[in-house]
Amino acid sequence: QVQLVESGGGLVQVGGSLRLSCAASGIAFNFAAFAWYRQAPEKQREFVASISVGGFSKYSDPVKGRFTISRDSAKNTVYLQMNSLKPDDTAVYYCSVDRPTGRYWGQGTQVTVSS
Repeated sequence: QVQLVESGGGLVQVGGSLRLSCAASGIAFNFAAFAWYRQAPEKQREFVASISVGGFSKYSDPVKGRFTISRDSAKNTVYLQMNSLKPDDTAVYYCSVDRPTGRYWGQGTQVTVSS
């Protein structure tokens, strides 16, 4: 079955960096597009970034220029490099993948940016 496992979250100071990882299994990685979403306390889950099969990436306006999404087919892993972190980036970050059977989510990883 499809499984997504996120890691790399933690506590970081304002202006710091983190790299999140999403290890995927149970799917044909090279034929799947992935996305990162985040959910802050008492807020709806929101789109952060996506990467297509061909490596084309999209970003939400709040993270554009600071975050970079990438994929490594040798490791079946998707990354989210987050730089210049702000307190508003504090959230649980989720990896997702769309398949014909539906959208799948990982368990999430907490990112906390302290000021």
